[in-house]
Amino acid sequence: MGERLWKEECGVAAVLCRDRVTPAAPLAHLALYALQHRGQESAGIAASDGWRLRVHRDQGLVAQVFTPRTLRALDGWLAVGHVRYATMGSATLANAQPIVVPSPWGPLAVAHNGNLINAPALRCVLEGAGCVFASSTDTEVIAHLIARAPAATVLEAIRYAMQHLEGAFTVALLAGETIVGFRDRHGIRPLVLGGGPGFWMLASETCAFDHTGGEPLGEVDPGELVVCTADGARFLPVLEVPRRAHCVFEYIYFARPDTALFGRNVHRVRRRMGRVLAREHPAAADLVVPVPDSGSSAAMGYAEEAGLPLEIGLIKNRYIGRTFIESSPSVRQAGVQIKLNAVREVVRGRRVVLVDDSIVRGTTSARIVALLRRAGANQVHVRVSSPPIRFPCFYGIDTSSRGQLIAAALSVEEIRARLGADSLGYLSQAGLVEALELPAQVLCMACLDGQYPTRVPTEEEAGRAALERGALRRRAPAVTS
Repeated sequence: MGERLWKEECGVAAVLCRDRVTPAAPLAHLALYALQHRGQESAGIAASDGWRLRVHRDQGLVAQVFTPRTLRALDGWLAVGHVRYATMGSATLANAQPIVVPSPWGPLAVAHNGNLINAPALRCVLEGAGCVFASSTDTEVIAHLIARAPAATVLEAIRYAMQHLEGAFTVALLAGETIVGFRDRHGIRPLVLGGGPGFWMLASETCAFDHTGGEPLGEVDPGELVVCTADGARFLPVLEVPRRAHCVFEYIYFARPDTALFGRNVHRVRRRMGRVLAREHPAAADLVVPVPDSGSSAAMGYAEEAGLPLEIGLIKNRYIGRTFIESSPSVRQAGVQIKLNAVREVVRGRRVVLVDDSIVRGTTSARIVALLRRAGANQVHVRVSSPPIRFPCFYGIDTSSRGQLIAAALSVEEIRARLGADSLGYLSQAGLVEALELPAQVLCMACLDGQYPTRVPTEEEAGRAALERGALRRRAPAVTS
């Protein structure tokens, strides 16, 4: 709750202006603003006129990285953009995306959301074939694999690469006069095709189309490749799909409330989660308070179902970055203390139901409970609109070990005591599925139940430092067919 060991992955966007004249970078720039919540460490855009490719990327937020001058320099009617939170490879400029590599079909600009679980093995093979890597990201592995594929066309090369990649990958790519998007066989991370007056666009979430004047036309299916040119867009199935496995935390936390995923508005899904949570874990209380902003939709549903007033009992300081971005515990703690403040007049002398989307480490959750008690709350009943997180994610979320997950080691009662709450209730996994109104078999809930849609990688294969030089040197060269 609040402390976000669940760190966002990344957001991708790509634009093609069909008149071959209108600059695409400004539209990509607007899309990245809409996707800023998915990554706040770096941002970048590569733009092309079909011949020359220019790229600008840097560390920081979209508003910090791009100026009117840098956008004007990104001329061309095709563009691909990216916002990053590091889940494989450190937060350095070298790892900012899009990644650009040479290829037989001209420069490729690649933006990626997800994590490959066979990136170290693929990189060893590619380095043995003469590839020189400039970063420690799995995105560069994808880019070089495409560039080195035994193929006559770039589409054949992409199909070849898709068949050799394992794990979660949602990719937007610019090559020549084409933008391309593709997803892994399980569709773990989202990707949507849309368009507007005179342009095609690919984006991680539908909210990006609202910012650009476009409309979503449909999700790219798992294992599918979508190709956009000035003449049109076409979908090409590439990989067999053993089963869909959409990440449930896209619905619980990652996606913006105004986004639609798999035909379901995220805010309405979260509101249903809150209603189910209230039925499963009622509390004798006076009011419901969300942890802003991630708990707001679920708290609304909880209050409706419980017949309790929904109050603003916590105020968020919007001029401080999200606490999970800070790597130092002391800096993180100071950030939490100034990030939230209790409204004493609302909570004093009252029994409070505190609603948020998840508890990961529990450290910030405990501080929020203490904050409400200092403001005079008589009781604090914590309600969580997701089940306990007991297993790490290897598909683009920075949870590298179970040791960091409080629910992996402690019972619900032990967590309640650690938080200092009067009671604690989690949404059940069945309740989550009910709220999503989706079959359980199309969801990835591995972080909840340990049932992974792919083989389970080692931390060496899928951890944040998997492609750092020291980690690679410790591995024997890999051989693949």
